[in-house]
Amino acid sequence: MEKGYQSLRFMKQRIVFLIFPILTFISGTIPAMGQINAEQIVKVGQNALYFDDYVLSIQYFNRAIAAKPYLAQPYFFRAIAKLNLEDYRGAEADATEAIERNPFIPEAYEVRGVARQNTGQYRGAVEDYEHASQLLPNNRNLMFNKALALQQLEEPDSALAVFDRLLELHPGYANAYVARGRLKAELADTVGAMADLDHALDISNKLAYAYVIRASLLMVSPEEYDKAEADISEAIRLEPKEGNLYVNRAFLRYNRDDYFGAMADYDYAIQLDPLNAAAIYNRGLLRMESRDNDRAIMDFSRVLELDPEDYRALYNRVLLYSDTRNYAAALEDVNRLIERFPELPEALYMRSDIYRRQGKMGAAEADYKRALAMAKALPPDGVPAEGSASLAERGNTAGGSGEVQKSDNEEELSPESVARRFTALRTIDNEVDLQQDFVSQGIRGKVQDHDRRISLEPMFSLGYYSSSTNTATDARSYIKEVDDLNATRMLPFLVMVGNRGLTPSDEQLLDRHFQSVENYNRSMAVNEPRAIDFFGRAMDYVTLRNYQAAIADLDRAIAMTPDFALAYLLRGVARHDMLMSGGETSSHSVSGFSTGIGTAGQSPDMKMELRNVISDFDRAADLSPRLAFAHYDKGNALVELGDLTSAMAAYRKALELKPDFGEAYYNLAYVYFQLGNRQEGAANLSKAGELGVVPSYNLLKRMH
Repeated sequence: MEKGYQSLRFMKQRIVFLIFPILTFISGTIPAMGQINAEQIVKVGQNALYFDDYVLSIQYFNRAIAAKPYLAQPYFFRAIAKLNLEDYRGAEADATEAIERNPFIPEAYEVRGVARQNTGQYRGAVEDYEHASQLLPNNRNLMFNKALALQQLEEPDSALAVFDRLLELHPGYANAYVARGRLKAELADTVGAMADLDHALDISNKLAYAYVIRASLLMVSPEEYDKAEADISEAIRLEPKEGNLYVNRAFLRYNRDDYFGAMADYDYAIQLDPLNAAAIYNRGLLRMESRDNDRAIMDFSRVLELDPEDYRALYNRVLLYSDTRNYAAALEDVNRLIERFPELPEALYMRSDIYRRQGKMGAAEADYKRALAMAKALPPDGVPAEGSASLAERGNTAGGSGEVQKSDNEEELSPESVARRFTALRTIDNEVDLQQDFVSQGIRGKVQDHDRRISLEPMFSLGYYSSSTNTATDARSYIKEVDDLNATRMLPFLVMVGNRGLTPSDEQLLDRHFQSVENYNRSMAVNEPRAIDFFGRAMDYVTLRNYQAAIADLDRAIAMTPDFALAYLLRGVARHDMLMSGGETSSHSVSGFSTGIGTAGQSPDMKMELRNVISDFDRAADLSPRLAFAHYDKGNALVELGDLTSAMAAYRKALELKPDFGEAYYNLAYVYFQLGNRQEGAANLSKAGELGVVPSYNLLKRMH
């Protein structure tokens, strides 16, 4: 196997932004407030900020803004919270509001500068840092961020001048030495870069970032592989959950003939991140080299599941299928390779060999002659024909960027060079977070880093047990009809509104609902049943997940009281949940129903049932014109039906009726992303996060 390496791209320097000094600086400046104690609300919000409880803090600042919209501080603190949630555009907007109300808060300019820097507005960020520096001269964070912004503006001389001045004023600032070392390395001043990195590690040996950058410089030379491995090992000790570091250490170990160490690193990287395609691909190469063909095929197949156009994995799987005499699969793969790279002689050589092994000598001879003619037609300088130049690019889709070196011109596509290119180990650019991990691993805290499957926020319904991902939902999920129903005390339990219906896990609670069903049964056997009786028993059935029985009871309740809006709403959700669970409705089988977005794979019966669901929500909305939840639920059903345009209209109607409906903003953003409108999607996600929908920040981060 050809040993080659292209040095790591340096990791992005994290922008420095310290919150606690700002809180201390501002906290004494809030004026007394009137009717509601806005001062106290802001202070509680500050406490939440201090404990990294950003989503909760935003709710407090929202209340302060609603009470006293002319104050700067709530906007400023909300900007800090949004910044930490990586809602950069929302943070920029709030910081601007704070500056308009009070232009003498230097930290507001800093917050806006950081937000702008993270959205690529580098010139505006520099201007904000300079403005803040007029009020806070020689502040090291402002100087540091300004230098980074100048570097991103490709003004290296100006950036170096700021770094030099920063280190004159703050000679113990280790991160500044690391950042300046990174800049010097990009300017090919390797000696200066190494000196800065060494000095930074002399100040603090806890800088994983410095070890990774220094390793990238050392890895250029095979003679320094041992030192580079030591540096990456130290970075791993400091950041043990960074899977990409193990991938790059495995590269070094392999090139130092430590096969078992390399394999152990790939295994652990995949354990940390099962979707790490570079680690899976490299492990496949090592297994291939050790003749562990079956498991190598499994690895390359997994890479192709993650990226069907990873032609390096396809190339190697062709070789393995051929070696294991699975010629049908090998032909299928090599034909895909030839279709993608019709001017690649090596692919034709491979197919010729497969035909030869099958005894198809005529086809083998034809492919061999075509391949030979292509190879002879290559120009003397080895530059391939147009259409093959993207070979390395297409093979480089699993996240690696250091696995192939090319000259100023494209490398020639001889069979030997193709083999080298397709069988070289991959490395990965590292993005190590140098900040301390947040203590909170619950819903609150750094919620944008939680691993959540991207999906719609669920439908709202009626239930006896309810929760939400929205930290503000409990105060806002109100339906007048539900309040009126609870006031009658005609049901055995209190009805609540939410979009995270829960089934009680306590056996005694479940027994209460089974007993409630029995009570209804006995009462209906003796007395003439009323619509509310059928509705109440349906509520118990929904709690117990007996949707078919619930729908039957709701049918009876609606037949007796055709204007029962809540019954239509509950029946629509019950029908929908039954579809999702793969059960049967009262008339149609929907087992095997795909819950993916759109109509792909949906049966006609399932589509009909979704339309019945929508019909129930429409009827509920007709009977209760202010029922925003009916329009919201209808939007979800329309998304699942694949009618995204109508879904958007439904969500907008819900927002018209209920402007603080965070979940509607979230789902509207989801639809915008489905339609490819990232700008509107991000704007709606920002609003959803502001209104307390926790998953907004995770999706916002993924869509940057």
